[in-house]
Amino acid sequence: MNITFNKEELVPVIVQDYRTGEVLMLAYMNQEAYDKTVETNDMYYFSRSRQTLWRKGETSGNTQRLVSLSYDCDQDTLLAVVNQTGPACHTGNKSCFYRSVVGELETRQDPLVALYDTIQAKQRNPDEGYTSYLFDKGLDKILKKVGEETSEVIIASKNNNEETIYEISDLFYHVLVLMANQGITLPDIYKELASRRK
Repeated sequence: MNITFNKEELVPVIVQDYRTGEVLMLAYMNQEAYDKTVETNDMYYFSRSRQTLWRKGETSGNTQRLVSLSYDCDQDTLLAVVNQTGPACHTGNKSCFYRSVVGELETRQDPLVALYDTIQAKQRNPDEGYTSYLFDKGLDKILKKVGEETSEVIIASKNNNEETIYEISDLFYHVLVLMANQGITLPDIYKELASRRK
């Protein structure tokens, strides 16, 4: 791939949240930032004001993990889809594009992603609910529930379509709890699934 850098030896990068599709920021990469991003899956940029390389979140903790990297038809702009931790903007806003000139942009989060985010939040900050109960009981309890829900999907599929939808939803939920418990993210799963389209 031949990326066309501008006269300052930089290429603009549009950064998008993989969960919502929301544009988070616009930054620039030089060759070193590009190489380190591709090598590590951490987002590296070149600061034009400081004239130095920086890893997103190295001081704030608001890191970005690369999900996918694409380039446009002219090969002079990159699109980075990322898993953002915390706000992307130094102002504390989720996106750098938080001020509207015309109209309001409504972002819609995928229900599966929203559920996984809720599960992770309960893992970090336990409450009295069922999700926190599963994390408290540990891996064996979570695995037992995944096994039970798998059996219920099989039984429901032999009998009733509406019941099958309910049981598959239960299975998805418990698998997401298992993923959070094991430190597996949705981008990990998406990447694996994408490799199977061949």
